[in-house]
Amino acid sequence: MRVAAIDVGTNSTRLLVAEEQSTGARPIDRRMVITRLGQGVDETRVLAPEALERTFRVIADYAAACGEYGVKRLRVTGTSAVRDARNR
Repeated sequence: MRVAAIDVGTNSTRLLVAEEQSTGARPIDRRMVITRLGQGVDETRVLAPEALERTFRVIADYAAACGEYGVKRLRVTGTSAVRDARNR
C-alpha cells in the first residue's frame, strides 16, 4: 500500500511518499518547497495571507502527486507556525 506524509513547517513544506512493505517503508518520492508559512507569525501571531497562499498551492500540488501515485493513506502535520497562530 502506498502512504504519504505532508509536513507543513515554519519555513518549508515537505512530502514523503512511500510503499509499505513487510520489512518497512520504501520511499518513492520526497519533495521540499520553501513556503515561509511562519513569515511574521512571531510578531503578529497571525499567518500572513500571502504565506497561506504559497503553502496552499504547494499542498495542492502534493495532493495531486499523491493521487498520481495512488496513495491510500495520507497524514498532514503542522509545526510551530501553525500551532502558534491565532488564525490556524
